[in-house]
Amino acid sequence: MHAKTWCDIPIFNKIKVNGPSADPLYKFLKATAVGGGKRIRWNFTKFLVDRNGEVVGRFDSAVKPEELDPEVAKLL
Repeated sequence: MHAKTWCDIPIFNKIKVNGPSADPLYKFLKATAVGGGKRIRWNFTKFLVDRNGEVVGRFDSAVKPEELDPEVAKLL
């Protein structure tokens, strides 16, 4: 057996993010995020995860990635 490389992981597959068949990652993110449990409304919802794997923020699709810089800096 060989080690997995990035091309072995199906990162570009379409997945479900809501409902009972949602991908386990999104079930975790929604269950643990601030305001968790809510449906993901749009596909550019962002989650901020700290070094310990704790979800520390959830940001709507309208929030630009660069607007998260202060939040990311707090975790560094």
